[in-house]
Amino acid sequence: MPETRELDLVLFGATGFVGKIIAEYLTRAAPAGARIGLAGRTRSKLEQVRSGLGPVAAEWELIEADVNDPSTLNAMVARTTAVLTTVGPYLRYGMPLVAACAHAGTHYADLTGEVPFVREAIDRYQDIAVGSGAKIVNSCGYDSVPSDLSVYQLYKRTVADNTGELTDVTLIAAVKGGVSGGTVDSLRAMVEEAATDPAKARLLTHPYALSPDTEREPKVGRQTDQTLQRASAIHPGLPGWVGTFVMAAHNTKIVRRSNGLLGWVYGKNFKYREVMTAGRSPLAPVAAAALAGGTAAGVATTAVLSRFAVGRKVLDTVLPAPGTGPSEKTRVNGWFRMKTYANTTSGTTYLATFEGKGDPGYQATAVMFAEAGLALAFDREKQSELTGILTPAAAIGDALTDRLRDAGMTIEVEPVR
Repeated sequence: MPETRELDLVLFGATGFVGKIIAEYLTRAAPAGARIGLAGRTRSKLEQVRSGLGPVAAEWELIEADVNDPSTLNAMVARTTAVLTTVGPYLRYGMPLVAACAHAGTHYADLTGEVPFVREAIDRYQDIAVGSGAKIVNSCGYDSVPSDLSVYQLYKRTVADNTGELTDVTLIAAVKGGVSGGTVDSLRAMVEEAATDPAKARLLTHPYALSPDTEREPKVGRQTDQTLQRASAIHPGLPGWVGTFVMAAHNTKIVRRSNGLLGWVYGKNFKYREVMTAGRSPLAPVAAAALAGGTAAGVATTAVLSRFAVGRKVLDTVLPAPGTGPSEKTRVNGWFRMKTYANTTSGTTYLATFEGKGDPGYQATAVMFAEAGLALAFDREKQSELTGILTPAAAIGDALTDRLRDAGMTIEVEPVR
């Protein structure tokens, strides 16, 4: 990448629901003098967004770009150090921008939770991005920053304390927030692709689907994201029950890819999974079972309906529409708390806590995503030397951790008994 470009950071998809939230956050978080661009298909809509952001954004560049016109993407990425893209589902619309950034040596971050998209990006553009010096960083929102950085920080603590390698690691998620139309549309796109392509369907269940080298992965037996058990099985004294975490199928693969990209430093017996708390009431086992069964049933139902035109019409009717999301009140009042318990080869157990305020899929994601873009644009000295198709931890783990702490999120690791 050239030492200087015209712009520091471009937000592609700035006129969408989540794009507007991220743009507003950037007006508060970007350093003074940051050269920001807002990009989308329609200039009049971009002007409307910019005018609503106040005087800070008055000089931000407006860029017309369309995924269906690669020349506009090439022109956009040639002008900037880094690009943030909210234009999804990424399986349908994301690959042209990955291609443009990989060829131009432009850093890139997205919000994908789509395993087949990440796998395709790796297969098609890893070598090109390495050659150009581009960092193509997937899953920089609630999918999968808390998961990825929690395990990364656990690893760093074991190194600092000389307590051996990580072995069994389990994240327990607790959240309060609304449902995203864009997230649902991404899930639907992934399920529809898998329903017609057996190879993509296998990616969804393979624990090392995103591995840089499956032959070097830890040989720890079967790993599954489906669960129903007492929380005390994870760590003695934990109350209640846990069930399947709907984001586990993607997050766990990102974390395992980070391990591989970093040279499998987490440990030769590193085993990772994610669950969701179901509470302590007498009905908690029922809730946990519903989490486990409901996730699988929902995916299966979507897959079946997606095979037929009438089924797709039904899904269009009952699912939240793309570009929609929870109310401002729901976004502000939401929160997330991720507790990750990790055992080590020395017998030490650690607890990583990653928590923050705001609806995780929107308010908190806007913070994570914007700070990831700012890290790519400005924190060169804190970035790893890795290039190619990367994860948040492998690309900007230290820089992003520092930024999110400064933004008010809690990220800490401590030994537990």
